[in-house]
Amino acid sequence: MVRSKENLWGAYAFLVGVVLAVMMGLFNRSLESAGGLFYSALVLIGLMVGAMNTSDKNSQTFLMASLSIVLVGAFGMDALKYIPANNYVVALLRNVLGSLSLLFVPATIVVALKTVFSMAKI
Repeated sequence: MVRSKENLWGAYAFLVGVVLAVMMGLFNRSLESAGGLFYSALVLIGLMVGAMNTSDKNSQTFLMASLSIVLVGAFGMDALKYIPANNYVVALLRNVLGSLSLLFVPATIVVALKTVFSMAKI
């Protein structure tokens, strides 16, 4: 099966983004201590993933998967605030969920907009 270069770059961007989000979530004390460069890199990688990784045939699957990751990240972080803040595992989980949300929210927005425009045939 022949794959396009665009799909290959999108797959690599996705892999780098997820690894970067998980690693930075695990190795930072909090998301606030990560700095603006980290946030900017995750948002830009998310935009690249959304722009490159989807075609019309798999955009619905990507939207469902990314929407569930975004919702779990948002509701998971909300539920974790009731656990004491000095719990190390909960702090790591909060950081990883927040980092993954930073990656997937821009990707989800881009794919949703692409899907709406393709449905409207613009």
